[in-house]
Amino acid sequence: MKANFVCGPVVIAIGIILSDFTVAVGDTMEEEKNLKSGYYYASQETRDMQDDDFGNPALLLLEDAEELWSKVEGTAGKSCASCHEDPASDMKGVGATYPKYDEILKKPITLSQFINRERREKMGAKEWNWESKQLLGLSAYIMLQSRGMPYTLVIDGPMEPFFKQGRELYFTRSGQFDMACKYCHTDYADTLLRGNRLSNGLANGFPTYRLGAQRLVSLHNRFMGCEKRLRAQPYKAQSDEYINLELYLKWRGRNISIEMPSVRL
Repeated sequence: MKANFVCGPVVIAIGIILSDFTVAVGDTMEEEKNLKSGYYYASQETRDMQDDDFGNPALLLLEDAEELWSKVEGTAGKSCASCHEDPASDMKGVGATYPKYDEILKKPITLSQFINRERREKMGAKEWNWESKQLLGLSAYIMLQSRGMPYTLVIDGPMEPFFKQGRELYFTRSGQFDMACKYCHTDYADTLLRGNRLSNGLANGFPTYRLGAQRLVSLHNRFMGCEKRLRAQPYKAQSDEYINLELYLKWRGRNISIEMPSVRL
């Protein structure tokens, strides 16, 4: 590992401002080959916690989600299990395809949006809040059925403009520190920032259990947290901007297996 120590965003920003920056048209083969899951950057204690299916702190949340799968709600008197009796087979690989193009909205939607639409249209049930325990838990439960699989995303055809917008956002500077996602997660990956090692910023473990928050958090929650640290104005969860960025990040880490339930600091 590198032994670089970074004191804070200002130090990184100064180094960046001193050099010219050209938006890349795509990740190079070398960059893709060297990408690593956030698991690689975690402490051994955190890795051990994630690897233990019986001691993983997200286990109870997944058990609650498993019960939700069969819980009848809404005016239609249905549950998820009414249409998908065996999630292990019916949901295998499903989570790995999101964000995916929606023919009705003519744009990509996330797994969370799909779940809420199914609740509204198929069950006649109330939609959950984006950061609710129920929605994050059920999202993680569906992603669990794709554990060990890579993301299988479509980025051409009608998805192409959204993919390009997500990629552009990854390379676009914002906030008072005038920084982009690329600076921390490509240029300075594997260096220390305020005692934490910067990762490649991949999305293969979301929703993830954050030890600091002691709960599951969404990928869009992490986006907002990063932007606040850069003193930028965050977009809203499930905004088009964050959905496009999610698409790009999952494509960028398409050779990294899905981890669920993942544990991060």
